[in-house]
Amino acid sequence: MTRFTVNNQPVEYRLDPATPLLAALRDASNLTGAKYGCGTGDCGACIVDVDGAALPACRVKIGAIEGSYVTTIEGLSRERNHPLQLAFLAAQVPQCGFCIPGMIMQASVLLRKNPHPGEAEIRQAITVLCRCGVYPRVVEAVARAARALRGEEVIPAGFRPGIDPADSARQVPALVPPRP
Repeated sequence: MTRFTVNNQPVEYRLDPATPLLAALRDASNLTGAKYGCGTGDCGACIVDVDGAALPACRVKIGAIEGSYVTTIEGLSRERNHPLQLAFLAAQVPQCGFCIPGMIMQASVLLRKNPHPGEAEIRQAITVLCRCGVYPRVVEAVARAARALRGEEVIPAGFRPGIDPADSARQVPALVPPRP
């Protein structure tokens, strides 16, 4: 049994200590924000914060982090209103969205260590691979989130992800009249 804290909740995993943290988070805890990409830690889709370090969860074995504190994208803000999340939405960073949780977690670790990062520091800290090529908007979003975290800017809340139940059942007018 391996014990550590995930998103401020103590967790005890009854899994083999050699189990990758990513598998424990996704399969045992249903925390699916971190994604499986390459399995080698190179793509960054699975980045989580382990004791203040941005680490690839696919390469970290749960037995190696006994007693640690792990924060996933779900742990940043239950309401999805962390300044990084709001800044990424405001800058229209997400395209396919696969890499975004890893980028946000790397940015979170960066901003905790350096509340005034320049463009070079942001580019150096965000190493997640993105096939959509959103890197210029990522730099803009991280810089904006840094200003918000310092109290220099307010990022308005964007849309809330999900479908309003009232919209999910609305009737759409037919484009073609029904056949008799």
